[in-house]
Amino acid sequence: MLSRTAENLFWMARYMERAEATARLLTMGQRMAILPGAHHRDEWRSVVRATGALNHFPEGAQVTESDAIAFLMLDLDNPSSIRSCLLKARANAKSARTMLTQDMWEALNEGWRKLDSYDVAEARQQLPALIDWVKTRVMTFRGAAHSGQLRNEGHDFLRTGSALERAQMTLRLLDVKYYVLLPETEVVGGNRDHYQWTSVLYALSGARAFHHIYGGTYTPWQITDFLVLNRLFPRSIAYCYDQLAYRLNRLAGWHNARAACHETVREMVADLEKLDSGEIFRAGLHETVQNGLTRTNRLGVEIAQAYHFG
Repeated sequence: MLSRTAENLFWMARYMERAEATARLLTMGQRMAILPGAHHRDEWRSVVRATGALNHFPEGAQVTESDAIAFLMLDLDNPSSIRSCLLKARANAKSARTMLTQDMWEALNEGWRKLDSYDVAEARQQLPALIDWVKTRVMTFRGAAHSGQLRNEGHDFLRTGSALERAQMTLRLLDVKYYVLLPETEVVGGNRDHYQWTSVLYALSGARAFHHIYGGTYTPWQITDFLVLNRLFPRSIAYCYDQLAYRLNRLAGWHNARAACHETVREMVADLEKLDSGEIFRAGLHETVQNGLTRTNRLGVEIAQAYHFG
């Protein structure tokens, strides 16, 4: 496969996953913002910070819901906005058209300019419906790839990009909750803390899966273990790392060569396997998250180097 085609598939999957993840971040921001005292804690600034783009807003200035929606959903100058991600995913798809099924292309192409017609006021008013539309488009694309695409190296590049982006967003959502949104230690374990932790589960569509494993108890360390260590939940860090290892091993087989990315992902999986229940929360969730983000960023660079992207 040409490296340019592989790169298009890899980034197409990343952009689609990022669009959905940003929509989930906006949902989480809305849930957090209705809590008492939210305007004092500036939850929306924290949500923007989770995307790594806080430098867009002046230091000390409050970020409103309208600001967050404009920047994270509609702003074409923000390369991680939902609108930008969907446009770039479609551009990548056009360049790799022969590797896609008809259903995959239609999922990317249908209504691709929908967000062009919205201003901030309209998007804010219709935010739940727009978020559902984004999630439906991404899930339709994902389902089309799962049911119809050949299981060749193109599919492996697609799944590699998706797993890498998903791992990063789960890490960022955890960082929003623990490090940014809740610095007031006196309310840890209180009603607001409980509501925020369950909001993380809902943002990741993990509430029912969590309940199936833990029953009706919701503690920060259980939720942390579930979202980081559970190998059966498809949005957990462990599951994403396992997928990355599996897909990169398949790519090594296709190309009959291994590179630095293969050793990095092996270490990532092995390090998570060493952690016991509750250890992440005791050792420091923020430190664990930042380490995870650093390693996944490095892995992305090593994948690009190994397969000669760009």
